[in-house]
Amino acid sequence: MLITDLSSQVLVETNKNTCPNPKFPESDLPFYRNLGRTDLTVSCLGLGGGGHISSEDTLYAFDQGINYFFYSSDLHHHIYSSMAGALRQLCGRSSAKREQVVLATATYIKSPEMAMAALFDQFVDLQIDYIDVFFWGWIGVKDGSALQDCLQLSPDLRGPNSVYQRSIEKMLGISERLKKMGAVRYIGASFHDVNLAQQWSNSPLLDVVMVRHNVAHRSAQSQVFDRLDPQDPHRPGIVTFKSTGSHTGVLWDAPQSLPAGCWQPSVPDLYRYSLSQNCVDVCLTGWRYRQEIDAAIAGIQKGKLSPAEIDYLNLYGDLHRNRLSLGDISPERLIYRS
Repeated sequence: MLITDLSSQVLVETNKNTCPNPKFPESDLPFYRNLGRTDLTVSCLGLGGGGHISSEDTLYAFDQGINYFFYSSDLHHHIYSSMAGALRQLCGRSSAKREQVVLATATYIKSPEMAMAALFDQFVDLQIDYIDVFFWGWIGVKDGSALQDCLQLSPDLRGPNSVYQRSIEKMLGISERLKKMGAVRYIGASFHDVNLAQQWSNSPLLDVVMVRHNVAHRSAQSQVFDRLDPQDPHRPGIVTFKSTGSHTGVLWDAPQSLPAGCWQPSVPDLYRYSLSQNCVDVCLTGWRYRQEIDAAIAGIQKGKLSPAEIDYLNLYGDLHRNRLSLGDISPERLIYRS
């Protein structure tokens, strides 16, 4: 088949991805959910390479039911590279498991002129047919105009018969999956500025919004999450990151002012905090080894945090950031756990 045989006017209907096989108990915190308006079914816990996890433990995560994987081939590639072998095995051109995986990749080069180079690097690095979600990464307060320029490429980047699909086919050859899915299925952006996240969350050019969120940094709740309707089939997918860390330190370490015996949340508790918020689909993690995977999954199986637990963790986060003193908190709002 020749490139010229592909018509840009023909739209190809893509199939939904399929879930991995583990069965999880019914819960008010479902392990699998739709990623916003996309047709992707995702695990509520996603795995990125920030913890320098091995390929062996990345495959272990998949076997335990994790199907959302986040990867970058430019910024911090040396950290992500330890999971690359597993992603080639799961998502490579010959993989029989590709449709069970949601592969999200990011470029941190915010330039439309460099988009093709970034995309090509990821295709070569992972030996893949297509990317499920391509993220423009690390969008900060000064990046509004750059993001606008990048997102203007969305119609050319995503879906079958796109301009960028043709370019990838010319470089790497045609495959049936590439023809069917396109080089990129959906477009996302990773925001470090919540005002920009709010501004772009309703844009038809952006399918998935990724934003920092944790007990100490909660502005995304009022500015992004709570503005979305969970029943709206057209809302964007929401992914959170930095669930366990703040500039004041790791959040599983209790603030100095916390009384003895008060609940000190575990890392899985901090994941549950983000996933208990309105319209959050995926909480991205930076696991280092499989024991952390097991603990996180066990935490999800406990279900959503109660309103009282969320209220307590809000106070805990404010104490962590020194935004609140212990004397400002009524004792009945504290939760004591051994």
